Amino acid sequence: MYLGKKIVVVMPAYNAEKTVTQTVDEVMQQGIVDEIILVDDRSRDNTVQVASQLLGVKVHVHEINKGYGGNQKTCYKLALNAGADIVIMVHPDYQYTPKLIPAMASIIANDLHPCVLASRILGGYSLKGGMPVWKYVANRFLTAAENILLGAKLSEYHTGYRAFSRNVLETLDLSKNSDDFVFDNQMLAQIFWHGFTIGEVSCPTKYFKEASSINFRRSCKYGIGCLSVGTKFRLAKWGLLKSELFPKK
Repeated sequence: MYLGKKIVVVMPAYNAEKTVTQTVDEVMQQGIVDEIILVDDRSRDNTVQVASQLLGVKVHVHEINKGYGGNQKTCYKLALNAGADIVIMVHPDYQYTPKLIPAMASIIANDLHPCVLASRILGGYSLKGGMPVWKYVANRFLTAAENILLGAKLSEYHTGYRAFSRNVLETLDLSKNSDDFVFDNQMLAQIFWHGFTIGEVSCPTKYFKEASSINFRRSCKYGIGCLSVGTKFRLAKWGLLKSELFPKK
């Protein structure tokens, strides 16, 4: 608990057997997390077996692979059902340090922002942490384009380390979103559409063999998807497009 708020960490997992224990241990060390929910998307390794042995972790296993976005949909549904007031998504691949959980929870619990992103760009940690140069360049280009299209000023849109208030998750209709990686981008656009604000904290990250990543082909597909989301958002704002993602208020 933090300021009377129930804190639930959700972990969308896929082939994370080598890193999930370290990630969970560090999450629990923060001292404010009430519950960890790990949703396994049909891993081909022993993620489920390893996670099931960890204290404080509730494991849910998909019957079929639903994709990264589909995994998050399950994560947030289970967290809300568990009575979460603040939901923090932490990838179990240990790419993002769980040590930022208290800071992110504090921003939401103190009603400063209902959504918080852990940015790899703030502080210049991305390249130092091993982010490939081509990913950094793509990140900068997409972020600049999206800031223009969404009318925002985020340092990046592509971090997988995020925290949400219960109100945000109950307001968004996530069922309309993709089950693929562009889900992340759609969700942020929806948050802005509904008038919520987004805060950011600086986050050091680590890139290593076990850390999850998408290949160049899927990265290109993701980038095109992000630009499409931003364009639809802008056209919907201007009243030139009807979109399930951005319904009329």
